[in-house]
Amino acid sequence: MNVFNRLVAFVIILGLFVLVMAVALAPITTLTWLQEQIVRLTEAVARYQELEPTNLTIARVAAAIAALVIFLPLLAAELPRRQGPTLVRMRTPSGEAQVTAESIGKRLAWHLDQMADVISVQPIVRPRGDTVDVTLNVETRPEIEVPMKTEEIMLVAREVVEERMGLRLGRLDVRIHHSDYPALG
Repeated sequence: MNVFNRLVAFVIILGLFVLVMAVALAPITTLTWLQEQIVRLTEAVARYQELEPTNLTIARVAAAIAALVIFLPLLAAELPRRQGPTLVRMRTPSGEAQVTAESIGKRLAWHLDQMADVISVQPIVRPRGDTVDVTLNVETRPEIEVPMKTEEIMLVAREVVEERMGLRLGRLDVRIHHSDYPALG
């Protein structure tokens, strides 16, 4: 659906670009041409109405039904859906289990909060296929050694996700935020 949406958006934007450029570069010529095309279309529909009134009515009804069948589902697909919990699938030798992304985040936060010099952790867990991508926003004391603390956080996060929860860890990003230095004096 994403590719279709991009294609439709591209065609609409391209058409609008051509129309605006034509009006901007040659407004009189472009508007005259558009007016002539509308007059021709009106005359063709009027002629067809005189010759085949039943067929024109059938064509109008068919066009309306086609618009309903094509465009209403596309519009419905664009409406935001109420999403339930995001699940991560885990395969075991005896079957399959599902773990919510929220529970992975809570477990990571709890284990990482236990570490020295870590003040708070806000994990963002995104399932991607059979792996889990994790972004950790970690607030630490300002005097830590960032490379060492980052490695320690990554090791604990890998242990929790891969060893203790049995999931495959994809991308792991750690974002360190320091708390304020204590006031002097």
